[in-house]
Amino acid sequence: MSRSIEVGEVVGTRTVTVSRANLVHYAGASGDRNPIHWNERFAREVGLPGVIAHGMFTMATAVNVVVDWLGDPGDLLDYGVRFTRPVPVPDPGEAVVEIVATVAVVDAEAGTARIDLTVSTEGVKVLGRAQVLVRL
Repeated sequence: MSRSIEVGEVVGTRTVTVSRANLVHYAGASGDRNPIHWNERFAREVGLPGVIAHGMFTMATAVNVVVDWLGDPGDLLDYGVRFTRPVPVPDPGEAVVEIVATVAVVDAEAGTARIDLTVSTEGVKVLGRAQVLVRL
């Protein structure tokens, strides 16, 4: 499928809420049962602000904006991020993660584009250099 896009164009936005229940489900599915993702006391003892979301959970949640825009996950060619800040998940309550996907580079000759993700919670970026290479 061919897409016509321009640098600077926002191709998707999303607000995602993350609960402790999401983290428990992810821990079971991923096998990452590190107590920083479910045990408040342990997380604070190791210097965290409390329980935090799994980095890979945050990464996967963010890229879904691009996957939904593409329509075909096979058009996602590469994806990488730097984990810059944790996503604290309160109890009771939920963390709110804001995601914006913006076209950064279009390579018409190669038929690809780089989509940059801005991923933040409480106004603080939690992923750095979140870049997705897609086939147009």
